[in-house]
Amino acid sequence: MTMISINDIYQNKVLINNTIAIFGWIRNRRDSKSGFSFIDIYDGSCVHTIQVIVNKSILNYKSEVLKLTIGCSVCVTGILILSIGKKQKYEIQVLKIQILGWVDHPSHYPVSAKKHTYEYLRDIPHLRSRTNFIGVITRIRNHIFHALHQFLYKNNYYWIPTPIITSLNSEGAGEMFRVSTLDMKNIPLNNYGLVDFKKDFFGKECFLTVSGQLTAEAYACSMTKVYTFGPTFRAENSNTTRHLSEFWMLEIEQAFSNLEDIIVLSEIIIKYVIKFVLECCKHDINFLYNYIDKNIFNRLYTFLYSKIIHLNYIDAIKILINSKKKFNYPVHFGIDLSSEHEKYLVDNYFKSSIIIKNYPKNIKAFYMRLNDDNNTVSAMDLLVPGIGEILGGSQREERQVVLESRLSELNLKKEDYSWYIDLRRYGSVPHSGFGLGFERLISYITGVKNIRDLIPFPRIVNHALC
Repeated sequence: MTMISINDIYQNKVLINNTIAIFGWIRNRRDSKSGFSFIDIYDGSCVHTIQVIVNKSILNYKSEVLKLTIGCSVCVTGILILSIGKKQKYEIQVLKIQILGWVDHPSHYPVSAKKHTYEYLRDIPHLRSRTNFIGVITRIRNHIFHALHQFLYKNNYYWIPTPIITSLNSEGAGEMFRVSTLDMKNIPLNNYGLVDFKKDFFGKECFLTVSGQLTAEAYACSMTKVYTFGPTFRAENSNTTRHLSEFWMLEIEQAFSNLEDIIVLSEIIIKYVIKFVLECCKHDINFLYNYIDKNIFNRLYTFLYSKIIHLNYIDAIKILINSKKKFNYPVHFGIDLSSEHEKYLVDNYFKSSIIIKNYPKNIKAFYMRLNDDNNTVSAMDLLVPGIGEILGGSQREERQVVLESRLSELNLKKEDYSWYIDLRRYGSVPHSGFGLGFERLISYITGVKNIRDLIPFPRIVNHALC
């Protein structure tokens, strides 16, 4: 007999009064005095459980069914019927129930029927997907992932699996995790008393990547439209609800395009994802509306049907200065906008999503195209209410002389970027791209503020369970 999921039943893929088999875990069991047990089963395929009715005439009723507890896994064979009860649409009249896995010491089962705090669940990441909340987030995350790939495939972007291990820092900063096979108890030193990375696995110092952008650019300069999607790593000592040490990022690179082209693309792709989720995750979105965020529909439909405000960095600075608001970080031209600045602009001043562009070159990476004023670069950030930045990009510097000058300004070794300079030396073209923080997009869509609840096994400072 074919295994049926609970989602199949709610999608009307199974006929009423048919005999079916479902597999899942016990969420609740109630016994009546008349010799029936009512068991709620979930299988992770949707937010719904399904009630199964077990008659005492079942062979293993007394020996096993009456001993079932929350978390036990079962296979149930029975007849699917419309429920006469008001709490559920369907139920199954059980013909046979097989217990696949018992729960040891049920009173100590970590995911009991009571409501657990998010903090508690973060300490049991291997079990928290058994809760409704994390199940909902997991399914929505999966649909967003699929929507992004689907959009890019339909629009002829090629997926490029860029390296996770790298010898370069794409951002030109220092917060990177080192990759090494050296014996930490006997580290080899060179003649200068420094670590001799020539004796390491790759023969040089290597790290976990902070971005796949630079290598994706190499393929954009031959394939025109490419993207990479995978984990990235930042060794920042930031213990906040907005930061992870390991997170996922979508990075798109496109040849023959400028800053305005990717601004348009970024808006289109996020609207595509939101529409996809609203259409495909109705029950999960309704769960979030009922239990997490009453503003979820208003927020998503506002993004879909409102025009995003565009402004230059200098204008954003003027707004912040004229606000007379006392910020923790003083405002002046040349600062990198902090979360409090972004929050004021998005949540208080515009009360809308905004795109800020043309930032000072001194606060942006070396690869961003220098504007004609020699002071700003063709860069952009998309800020959304409640979250702040979820997407950032730029037109890339395609001029070899200017790129080499920027590397020198930032004290970066040209020889380390020789292959990257080659892209400008051999048939250079204008090209642009952006990076979309996957978990931040999920946060915006779901209304869940703590990013640690949006990735299965969060890695943060002093915390790497499983």
